[in-house]
Amino acid sequence: MVKKRQPGEEGSLPIPEVGFRAPHTAPAGVEVLTLARLRRNACAASISLTHRPDFHHLLVLDGGALPLTVDFASYRLLPGEWLWVRPGQVHRWEGLSGAEGVLVLFEAGFLDAATSAAARLDDPFGPTVRRPAVGEGVALRRALDHLDHEFRSLRDEAPLPLETHLAVLRHLLAALALRLAHTGGQEDAAGGGPEAFLRFRAAVERDFARTRRVDDYARDLGYAPRTLSRATRAAAGVGAKEFIDRRVVLEAKRLLTHSDHSAAAVAARLGFRDAANFGKFFQQRVHASPLAFRATARGETAPDATAAR
Repeated sequence: MVKKRQPGEEGSLPIPEVGFRAPHTAPAGVEVLTLARLRRNACAASISLTHRPDFHHLLVLDGGALPLTVDFASYRLLPGEWLWVRPGQVHRWEGLSGAEGVLVLFEAGFLDAATSAAARLDDPFGPTVRRPAVGEGVALRRALDHLDHEFRSLRDEAPLPLETHLAVLRHLLAALALRLAHTGGQEDAAGGGPEAFLRFRAAVERDFARTRRVDDYARDLGYAPRTLSRATRAAAGVGAKEFIDRRVVLEAKRLLTHSDHSAAAVAARLGFRDAANFGKFFQQRVHASPLAFRATARGETAPDATAAR
């Protein structure tokens, strides 16, 4: 893992943006390690930092408890539960020293497109914590054990050619991701949804800072606006416009909490014509001004109303 923050730039992120780098003896794209090994390999200060990685984290807890936050939601992972942190999500381990488990890190591009779609890897609202039933837990652990064994085999003795080994790792990781994607979550998942919703969801993730109009997405995707709204409501439980707005609000919260951008700069990054328009949008949905939300999220004194910009 490497940090990609550009320090010293005006408005730069104080939170490290972390990219994936496999260990020297491991294949590119995936890593399997215990939490004990993670603690040995990284300093305590770096583990406790808030991070925004550009790769997936899958973690099953074997012992202890792990308090953490992911995109402004607090969780407490318990033994037998699985955590899935996706690329771009802001998260922080709150008490890693008291937890034991196995962690799988992998880049989104490591799996093929069909598996990525079936496992909903690009779903920004997929469940963060999953609590498998007994049978599900056994199957998930078996899949993880096979993946772990194959990952360690290259480091230990390399019984297969590298390309064959990578192919086996992809298949084993695919089996784990597909099983986990269809395991019950702590919060409601958006589900796979019909093709219209899947295409709409991908378009929103790509273009939410360019447009918040359902009509624009409908035109670009070749659907009627009502078709997108019906598909989104069926798959995600909210209409298309609400789905777009929720994604914009999430990104606004990330930028306000984890950067020093002014409200005007955040507004510009999210496609608003000015800070006042953004402030009204944010206030209506979060019930706080952008800077008041920032102060609360950082544990600071909230600014008065005249400082809203």
